[in-house]
Amino acid sequence: MATEASQFVGDIPETYDRCLGPIIFEDYADALVRRAAATGPVRVLELAAGTGIASRKLRNALPEGAHLTVTDLNEPMLDVARSKFISDENVDFIAADAMHLDFPDKQFDLIVCQFGVMFFPDKVAAFNEALRVLRSGGSYLFNTWRPLVENLFASIAHDVTSQFFPDDPPLFYHAPFSYPGPEAVCADMSAAGFVKIEHDAVDLTKPVTDWRQFAHGLVYGNPLIDEIRRRGGVDADDVKNAIETELRTRHGAEPTLMPLRATVFQGHAS
Repeated sequence: MATEASQFVGDIPETYDRCLGPIIFEDYADALVRRAAATGPVRVLELAAGTGIASRKLRNALPEGAHLTVTDLNEPMLDVARSKFISDENVDFIAADAMHLDFPDKQFDLIVCQFGVMFFPDKVAAFNEALRVLRSGGSYLFNTWRPLVENLFASIAHDVTSQFFPDDPPLFYHAPFSYPGPEAVCADMSAAGFVKIEHDAVDLTKPVTDWRQFAHGLVYGNPLIDEIRRRGGVDADDVKNAIETELRTRHGAEPTLMPLRATVFQGHAS
């Protein structure tokens, strides 16, 4: 079942890919893919692939004979992902709910998920489903954001938007930053049956040359824009402009650097 925070449809996918991808997703995809390729997988499943930012890098890094299955709950996100590939790259694109995977047991050597598990409504059930389709000895590799307070860009986006709707603040940014604790994540993985669970902090410092474009993505490149429009009475561009101003005030004028904090996890099927 899709949650409101997981609905990346309409114009959101293209904006997400263009305005957010280069700043907050590309480098984390590189870090995740390096770990994925090191496992030497033959059959790889990607969950919550979005617009294919990690998918493209995965296909580039995997052996030519490896097969990649790219999935996402939202077909419009997959449409953008498909556009990054040609027809003979040994990749399948399938709209799929990570809570209910329509694949046989023990089919994959590796499952990869870039910043997606936070949106799964039942984490243990989702981990259990991933474990079901992993072969013995296979692994699940994914990353999560650290809390809002450790990722200032997201805290700014949430706080500034809330000022426009003090009685009913949009809560989108709670979703991707609500599952940050390594202890909780590892406990959920263990409860689902994963073994040899490891995690590492991945802290980056990202150059930023255009706060305006990034602020546009923070509003229009995710379901926050739908929350704003549904409440009404506020021009989304006013929210975007306020976020841009606060980003520049807190981080400095362009060109500047922005810290990002996440955690990468890896668990194995026994």
